[in-house]
Amino acid sequence: MTTMISAILVGVGGALGTIVRFLLSAVTPNVAGIPLGTLLINLSGALALGWLLSALAAQGTESGRRAQLRLFFGTGVLGGYTTYSALAVDSFEAIASGSVAAGIVYAAASVVLGVACAAFGILLGRRWPVIRRARR
Repeated sequence: MTTMISAILVGVGGALGTIVRFLLSAVTPNVAGIPLGTLLINLSGALALGWLLSALAAQGTESGRRAQLRLFFGTGVLGGYTTYSALAVDSFEAIASGSVAAGIVYAAASVVLGVACAAFGILLGRRWPVIRRARR
């Protein structure tokens, strides 16, 4: 696969993921100063990425169509959908506004729950790799 095709797959996927993240963030309220939208987006993205990568790996070595799916959905869509920068800024803003405990709990919970969601996604992908067998 050429570098240009890879870049296009990642770019288009990233644009789509970013749009979805923006729209979900816009309609999800903050709860007790915690940006619930960012938290839910990052956790669902970790789950989806864990499942995707595990399901693709269950199909065999990464090449051809599997590589394209990973680049478009994994690196592109889910990379644009999730947002570490918003997590960092939201945590800092909570701490800077005097909600030190909330900012620290939010950051720590995001990381711990994100890892748990990714692990659960990996288990799901191993158990139910529902991605149609991608051609090499």
